[in-house]
Amino acid sequence: MRRRVRFLDTRPLRSSRPFRDLWIGSSASQLGGQIATVAVLAQVWDLTGSPVGTGAIGLATGLPMVLFGLLGGTLADSVDRRAVVRAATAGQLLAAAGLCAQALADNRNVPLLLALVAMGTACGALGAPARRTFPVRLLSSDQVTAGLALTNVSFQAAMLTGPALAGLIIARWGFPAAYAAQAMAVVVSMLAVIRLPAMKPEGVDASGGRRRPERGGWGIILRRPTLWGSMATDLSATLLAMPVALFPLVNEIRFDGNPQTLGLFLSAVAVGGITAGLLSGTVTRRRRGGLVQLIAAGVWGLALAGFGLAGPLWLALGCLAVAGAADTVSVVTRSALVQLETPDAYRGRVSSVEHVIGVAGPELGNFRGGLLASATSASFSLVAGGVSAVLAIAAVAAANAPLRAYRTPPTAAEPTARGVADTATAVG
Repeated sequence: MRRRVRFLDTRPLRSSRPFRDLWIGSSASQLGGQIATVAVLAQVWDLTGSPVGTGAIGLATGLPMVLFGLLGGTLADSVDRRAVVRAATAGQLLAAAGLCAQALADNRNVPLLLALVAMGTACGALGAPARRTFPVRLLSSDQVTAGLALTNVSFQAAMLTGPALAGLIIARWGFPAAYAAQAMAVVVSMLAVIRLPAMKPEGVDASGGRRRPERGGWGIILRRPTLWGSMATDLSATLLAMPVALFPLVNEIRFDGNPQTLGLFLSAVAVGGITAGLLSGTVTRRRRGGLVQLIAAGVWGLALAGFGLAGPLWLALGCLAVAGAADTVSVVTRSALVQLETPDAYRGRVSSVEHVIGVAGPELGNFRGGLLASATSASFSLVAGGVSAVLAIAAVAAANAPLRAYRTPPTAAEPTARGVADTATAVG
């Protein structure tokens, strides 16, 4: 029997206005974030000309993600999650304004630039765990995976268009305009969050007062092999094989430092990701989510090792596109597994750990890659990182039979029926 290819499932956008608002705001924020990422990368490279300097961006973002992401998880299980995201988004807007101001002042101080990056990252990390719980509260359980796939597609679209747009903005108007574009995108995100209904975690009283989170919120990850195995798989892939900090060096050595080629590297990852996202209906309907994630993460490592060896531009871009497609499949399956396997009372803290691993892992991986490349070469760093990631993922697969055998129930239990009902009342 032939397997039918299923395209992107758009039911969540039609069935839930709050989710649609959230998706629009998140899409704008992701586009602004990609523009700012390229601007920061280019500005630090201009100021330092060193892979250690660009790798330091990963350190400046990775540490705040860990510290404030975990704090955000506790807050998300204690107070109204919408209020947490509102406050965090306001902080991101201040940081974006600061980046714009330092660029207008022709700042030459790299620590100041990295401090502003760290501030914006800290605010984003504080609200990320609460934000991650929104889809499962706004959507019925059978649409959660589809909603996460839509969110990932918008992220990949931002990765595809953001770097090219950033290059155009920087070339025509300079760094201040790029950071101003980010600030405007954050404003759109703030408006979307304001429109959302209140989303108190289970156990918060009607007045919205703070309460002590349920005990065992961190330990549940270790008690459930599917959770720690899924997160360990993602950490292995990102910490050991993240390539972005090496893009400027690879571009300078192999392609004469052409800024358009640098943008193509980031866009190639997005092309693969958005292609996989547009065909995600096939993946989101597969029940063997753990096995799918393991295979996709292994393909990611192999593709990046291939990028380290690729000579022609077309082959390098092809490897990055394959890596982007594998990353999309891995992220969607991991996110769905984590959200559906975690009770709502613990979801904020578990989501904070997922956020730290899923976002700080790549940044720390960039720092690792920059250090190794400075001591050896870009090619060695990429190949060694990709092969190490594959070996680590194979070890997780061998040690975690429940993750390999994990199957999503045909009809997932409704963990947040009350939250969905409250949402429907608020919208009505």
